[in-house]
Amino acid sequence: MDQTLKSFFDTTFEEIQRFMEAVSIEQLHLAKDMIIDAEKKGGRVHITGIGKPGHVAEYVASLFSSVGTPAYFLDGTEAIHGSSGQVLPNDVVISISNSGETEELKKTIVTLRNNGAKIISVTGGEQSWLSKNSDCVLFAKVEQEGDALNKPPRASIIVEVFVLQSLSILLQEEKNLTLKEYVQWHPGGTLGKSLVSEQ
Repeated sequence: MDQTLKSFFDTTFEEIQRFMEAVSIEQLHLAKDMIIDAEKKGGRVHITGIGKPGHVAEYVASLFSSVGTPAYFLDGTEAIHGSSGQVLPNDVVISISNSGETEELKKTIVTLRNNGAKIISVTGGEQSWLSKNSDCVLFAKVEQEGDALNKPPRASIIVEVFVLQSLSILLQEEKNLTLKEYVQWHPGGTLGKSLVSEQ
């Protein structure tokens, strides 16, 4: 096997293992309870990030919505140019940032907290500004991204996705999502056809 790719595969595997050994189940349950409580009060879930984590936010908002927790993507840059108006008191915002120190994100979080929102952070910066200004922290740190530069986000993105997929599982189970409900939300495409055939 190509040694560069082998190094990437091995590093990514090690980072995922390290994450799984250190993940806080308590914090995941706290995040789940915050979201359930917000929904009971009429609040909604928004997911945001700057740069590559912004793409993670879009995926996770779609995933949550597809398994019973309606969620809305909030562009981290646009939020400080008016889009933060979509966030109201009793809402929950999941904010994704590897460093937890991004200047644009700081302004966004200050704005959202002023709106009355609760913040769940997903970050590798355990003592970062974002962690200290969040109501719940889902720690997602990696030591190595998987390449010689150790800068382009690779392993960190995988871990961020993994922790939020874990949260989606807890929410799905809490709401007792049924196959019938899932089929109702996925009528199109190959997935829809396969689900209908299983009924």
